Amino acid sequence: MPAVYISYPFCRQKCTYCNFASGVFPRSLEERYRKALLAEIGSHIWRWRPETLYLGGGTPGDIEAEGLEAILAAVPGHPWLEVTIEAAPGSIARDLVDVWCRLGVNRVSLGVQSFIGGEIARTGRKHTAHTVRDEVALLRNGGITNINIDLIAGLAGQTVKNWSESLDWIERLAPPHVSVYMFELDEDSRLGREILQGGARYGARDVPSDDRTAEMYETAVERLLAMGLERYEISNFALPGHESRHNLKYWRLEPYTGFGADAHSFDGDMRRQNVEAPQDYTERVERGESPCIGAVRAQAEEERFFVGLRLTAGIRPRPKEWQRFERPIRRFLGEGLLETDGETLRLTSRGILVSNEVFQEFVDI
Repeated sequence: MPAVYISYPFCRQKCTYCNFASGVFPRSLEERYRKALLAEIGSHIWRWRPETLYLGGGTPGDIEAEGLEAILAAVPGHPWLEVTIEAAPGSIARDLVDVWCRLGVNRVSLGVQSFIGGEIARTGRKHTAHTVRDEVALLRNGGITNINIDLIAGLAGQTVKNWSESLDWIERLAPPHVSVYMFELDEDSRLGREILQGGARYGARDVPSDDRTAEMYETAVERLLAMGLERYEISNFALPGHESRHNLKYWRLEPYTGFGADAHSFDGDMRRQNVEAPQDYTERVERGESPCIGAVRAQAEEERFFVGLRLTAGIRPRPKEWQRFERPIRRFLGEGLLETDGETLRLTSRGILVSNEVFQEFVDI
């Protein structure tokens, strides 16, 4: 069954590590954006009823009740199997949880990133570990028990000791799902640009080395497994039965439709992308134009390897794929980055740490 992604790129503050097309924008633009979003959803021709919804961004958890109700009412299929909303710690109250439950939201993803005060401050976030603890309790008491907590390995000033303390908090809170990302160095984030330019802002000179970041990630894998959270995708860990149904659709190449700025869509054949900037998106829709800026035909075989190998379960290559990709497969098997039982191909633990390099080999052929 297909899925729907709704992009809400508005935040209270722009985090230093963030490389998404989100940020702090004028309130007037946010109001216009919502109208544009409703217009895009309203003009869509529904050929199927979505099974899952995901509201990401940005911080869609900040949308007030009336606005969220209007957005969800525009999408057919209620009640959906899974509705996820991303939220920032420090913004959740009991009345908000009640609204979410009433509207069908049954999964919340908290962008915690760290439980350590100094690390949190350098990201630009303002929560504390106790804030997260209290809000997880609010969610559970309000009826939302399917909770994800995001962590980032490699933040400025992060130490092995502090990372262990963040994992201790995960153990105390016992969420059924945890996402662990390794900080990516690129110019699309303020911290990334500062590092590349040799600056010192945002703690740029205190970012752990790649080896130390990989070490912390591996520690997380071990600790989370001991808590019963199994890695089912490179960055995602869950109790059995609590995997993200929506995100699994991406990795299994199932269809989804995206609405909003920088949203992507895939119908099983073509991939489409909306214009990235919220201002541009809003103005295009207001003029009666399509926000889509490009459509390309999916490269089926390459994408099966690129996306499917992200899953711990791996992929089962077809005979012609074994033949087409024989050279990189043999190379990575020999280097211990891939493993196979003769039918299924999957990344090893070492391969996961250099997964982007592995994926690139299949894309280039």
